[in-house]
Amino acid sequence: MSDVRHVLVLPDRDAAEEVAGELADRFGIAEEPQLVRDALAGEDDAEDAQWLVVVEDPSGRLDSSALDAFAAEYEGWLEVP
Repeated sequence: MSDVRHVLVLPDRDAAEEVAGELADRFGIAEEPQLVRDALAGEDDAEDAQWLVVVEDPSGRLDSSALDAFAAEYEGWLEVP
């Protein structure tokens, strides 16, 4: 099985940092999630940037619907590949 990567989309940096910190507690993720600033196309205003939390899931054991529900608690969602 190939490595699975989950991308959670969050509305701002604070939410992304909180989600990244909570992931280990809630889902037992060993590897530190990666935070990526995702500026919306055509937007110059930094306030309009979304933040992505990239979670590597090499064993493919994380439940996508659980991750989506978790992200929704922070007004975010799980990006579907």
